[in-house]
Amino acid sequence: MKSNASLFYSASLVVGDFLALLGAFVTAYILRVSLSDRPISAQVHALDYLEIFLVLLPFWILIFGLLGLYNSSIYEKRFPEAGRLLIGSFLGLLFIIGYAYFENRTIFPARLVPIYGFTLAFVFLLFFRNLARYIRSVLFSYDIGITNLLIIGDTRVAQELVESLSNSRVSGYRIIGVVGSKDSDSERFPNIKTFETFEDAVSKLKTNDIHGIVQTELYSAGSRNNEILEFSQTHHISYRFIPGNTELFVGNIQVELFRSSIPVIAVHQTALIGWGRVVKRLSDLLFGTLGLLLVLPLMIIIAILLKLTDPMGPVIYKVDRLSRFGNTIKIYKFRSHKQKYNNLTPEAAFEKMGHPEFIAEYRANGDWIPNDPRISSLGKFLRRYSLDELPQLWNVVKGNISLVGPRALEEIELNQYSKKNLILSVKSGLTGLAQVSGRRDISIAERRKLDLYYVQNWSFWMDLTILIKTIRVVLKGVGVR
Repeated sequence: MKSNASLFYSASLVVGDFLALLGAFVTAYILRVSLSDRPISAQVHALDYLEIFLVLLPFWILIFGLLGLYNSSIYEKRFPEAGRLLIGSFLGLLFIIGYAYFENRTIFPARLVPIYGFTLAFVFLLFFRNLARYIRSVLFSYDIGITNLLIIGDTRVAQELVESLSNSRVSGYRIIGVVGSKDSDSERFPNIKTFETFEDAVSKLKTNDIHGIVQTELYSAGSRNNEILEFSQTHHISYRFIPGNTELFVGNIQVELFRSSIPVIAVHQTALIGWGRVVKRLSDLLFGTLGLLLVLPLMIIIAILLKLTDPMGPVIYKVDRLSRFGNTIKIYKFRSHKQKYNNLTPEAAFEKMGHPEFIAEYRANGDWIPNDPRISSLGKFLRRYSLDELPQLWNVVKGNISLVGPRALEEIELNQYSKKNLILSVKSGLTGLAQVSGRRDISIAERRKLDLYYVQNWSFWMDLTILIKTIRVVLKGVGVR
């Protein structure tokens, strides 16, 4: 039989969400009406209250569905799921209140009931979703709910896919075979059956054991590709295709009719286009201004300490960096270098201190050396907790950079990267995907790869996730050397 694990899991989420919402508003009623001695504003019988929610909650679940909360692309990711649950809970409550207004019917016996209900609903939903995720992982460990995949293609992407899905207890997938050349496949695909042709694979594997097919390359003979697709359709097996040029399809994709009749795929450099740019700028302006006002007292204290510890140097350090479209901007930071090495290139600073041998080590380590002698004691503290970057909130408000984006780099750094123009298709950011993924604990190449991923896959939810993770990373000092 075909695997219906994802469908069953989605259906379980629907039932669980319904019960969580119902439990939240029943608990809210009990807390405010049954357990409280304070007077209520309207008499709403418990059974009438329960009946109303049994009727209206399916519409609330529909709102969750429209927000994509039952799609694997959302429920597989904790932060996007939590954000949409919060928004869905708010919209659902507005729907209940709107229904009461238009029907001229009293639903809540007291004003605190919807507030209690909204808060408890979000908490109950988060608890249930994490419980469901845990139960599913336990079932995976017992080989329940596993989806069997047949991978077609002798490509690098096929090997990456096998490696990423190798632990079925975590991924929920099992690779039952790879179709491609058998040359050295025992090393590339250990413990996995390999087949020279698709015909060989389907003749030796049970059709009912194949739940999904992933094709990682197109054959030159169109008939072979059609055979695979038709086999999937005939046996009701899910089919996915990964293009050989994966970078072509990771930006913003739109299917259009060219000259009103020819379907074409339009690939934009970044997903951050149209209204996305407007939303991002408004959020930068709002959160950047709030952040600047909140940290202003701390910035004043830091400025005073800098003047007391090194009175000859400036408080704010300005440096040229590249941002969107290759424009040069001035980035503001609290000065962390000793004044005698301020505004000097690393080469000039190490020459001045009499240690030119540090230059090779500095560049080889990705522009870092342990206990950098150019940095003051206060500067090391500021850098450890990223306090030296607080003045960049002014850059965000001005519109030079965004709160979230690729790291603002010098021209010499970006010139070393072949895809620098893709990274420069959006504004640089105060924080970014690379910073919350390890900062300097990951290689320069990996940092640029994460920057590129952000540019091509931007979403408002990703920005929120990165901002939340930034707080944790900064407080723990992750990736600081």
